[in-house]
Amino acid sequence: MKKAAIIFFILCNIGAGFSQVARLDGFSTAGSRNQDDLEALFLESVDFPSFKTHLATITRHPHIAGTKANEVVRDYLVRVMKEAGLETTLYPYDVYLPSDPGESLVEIVRPKRSLLNQREDILEADTFSRHPELKKGWNAFSGSGDVTAEIVYANYGTQDDFEKLVSMGIDVEGKIVIARYGKNFRGYKAKFAEQYGAAGLIIYTDPGDSGFAKGLVFPDGPYYNESAIQRGSLLTESFTGDPLTPFEPALPLGSKTETKRLRPEETQLHTIPVTPIPYGEAMKILGQMEGKPVPSGWQGGLPFTYRLEGGPQLHVRLMVDQPIDLVPIYNVVGTLKGSVYPDEWIILGCHYDAWAFGATDPNSGTSMLLTLSEALGKLAREVHRPKRSILIGHWDGEEHGVIGSTEWVEQMREELSANAVAYLNFDAGVSGKNIGGAAAPSLKKVMTEAAKKISYPDSSKSVYEVWAGNKQQPSLGNLGGGSDHIAFYMHTGVPSLSGGAGGPTLYHTNYDDFYFYEKFADPEFQMGGTIAQWAGIMALRLANATFIPYHLSRYAEDLDLHLTNATSRIQEFASGFQGFGRSQKAIAKLREVSTEVESVLSSSLATGEPDAAKIPAINRELLRLEKSFLVEEGMPFGSWYKSLYVSNDPFSGYASWMLPAIQYEISKKRTENLDQLDEQYEAAVNRLIQTIEQIGRIATRD
Repeated sequence: MKKAAIIFFILCNIGAGFSQVARLDGFSTAGSRNQDDLEALFLESVDFPSFKTHLATITRHPHIAGTKANEVVRDYLVRVMKEAGLETTLYPYDVYLPSDPGESLVEIVRPKRSLLNQREDILEADTFSRHPELKKGWNAFSGSGDVTAEIVYANYGTQDDFEKLVSMGIDVEGKIVIARYGKNFRGYKAKFAEQYGAAGLIIYTDPGDSGFAKGLVFPDGPYYNESAIQRGSLLTESFTGDPLTPFEPALPLGSKTETKRLRPEETQLHTIPVTPIPYGEAMKILGQMEGKPVPSGWQGGLPFTYRLEGGPQLHVRLMVDQPIDLVPIYNVVGTLKGSVYPDEWIILGCHYDAWAFGATDPNSGTSMLLTLSEALGKLAREVHRPKRSILIGHWDGEEHGVIGSTEWVEQMREELSANAVAYLNFDAGVSGKNIGGAAAPSLKKVMTEAAKKISYPDSSKSVYEVWAGNKQQPSLGNLGGGSDHIAFYMHTGVPSLSGGAGGPTLYHTNYDDFYFYEKFADPEFQMGGTIAQWAGIMALRLANATFIPYHLSRYAEDLDLHLTNATSRIQEFASGFQGFGRSQKAIAKLREVSTEVESVLSSSLATGEPDAAKIPAINRELLRLEKSFLVEEGMPFGSWYKSLYVSNDPFSGYASWMLPAIQYEISKKRTENLDQLDEQYEAAVNRLIQTIEQIGRIATRD
């Protein structure tokens, strides 16, 4: 009897232990226990030191898209992925871009000639800074030209800034504009400068935004020193990707499937010369300007009063001669084929091309994905293959305009529409120690719940707790522009997220190297493995859940918030506007239906695994959810952008536009199309409702 009692006690405690494993979204009770065991194995499989090895290897040399150095990085990615056990494929493209800055100069011509520096200083502490292959500061897709003209200061070079200049009677026609980085994508600075008649544009990072006004500068601190220069693309087409092949993949010349290419003169590429300089050199121009003082908010961090015009006594010469041609780039995609649903894909990605070494941007993310590949490959070899396929993409040509990932999405459009569960982006994903993220409504819960499972380095807290800080839950943003999620999310309707750890970086400068990373980003090299664990838990839950664990009811919550915000903004210029009544009514129904169907799915999993025939049918419907927002005609500012739910801001490039067709009318301060848009958004929400209702019908079918 005593022995039987002991056995009973042990069994009860084992049962209690099992019951402590909370049932995960999309999993049955037994499935949750199995997943919990698998996740414990996965977390142990992540080799933290491998991140440092990969980062040191990838960032040994500068590797701009289209160069031999970048092909060396490509080959390393292929080797590591294959050794990890992933089926690895190269996707080549011939795209139109400059892989070299060409020739350029910036010179003060009068009152006294002075040739300005366009390259970072060599620093004794940072041996990488003397690398012979480092390039001067440059902006890809600049126009070529040689102009000498007066100077006008345009603050950040936003549309509002140029309109402010006009309102103050400042004419930029035929003059060279100088503007500071920030507030919008640099390409729009060039676009607006050209639109207002400027002859050229000089861009610099002001110390008030990153420099001595923020703290210690490099190499003593993580902020821009007086010679640091932000490089970057200026591409501002009405679509994303290769400028010659909108909507179609830029397949290599001579491919069986011929790609029709635009002629360069048919594009919207800039024609004026544009180049960046460091603030130490910008000071030499700005310090000699003698026009009217700038208005409130335009003063930067340099130690003098900023002025709007240089006047006739100050002339500057700007010359850029930048070659642009068809250049080969290569995406590297590794696949861990699913054991049960191989045609349902979870895709993780980060680009690997960089403006120089790219230690934080992007290759901290690249190295993390290599570490993750090794951990997932080890699990697969131990017979723990995921149920759905996990794909890991290393994209090329992102820095020039999110080109490589876009060409792949355009090439794989039909397969992605049918198969893609989610895209998880990790561009510069381990740039520091501050946790952050943004996601589609359906993926926000997956992202935050996975963070609860990961220990934050040298802390008793989880990543979730550190992320949340003093709040009840973490702050989660909405995806905007500027990285490889764009084509997945905004063109083909694949739910996407972007996450990782960040901090102050020497963004797009020659100093973004391994020395900087080791000294300032993460000296202990613990964050790479931590983010690999977080990314892996997200991927494995999406891959192994019986039902794809989208958060259905979050759509109504987020849509209601975005529509309320849009209504408030419209009422600022149209006080009589009553709101989007039809859409709000549809959202109320969406909230009711999605909550009910979530409960149905949860109940069907609580009693065990559901009927095997229902699982693929329900998941096929779940894959259609985000497609509810796609419209064939696209957005009014660009038909390539298909989603009514989200787009990058076409006037700033980086910001997130929620409900972009409505946001476009707000930007124009127009009301005549709002009734039609109310009907259009109502229809999209109704499509979402119908899909969710169909899921409920399948789940309750006998």
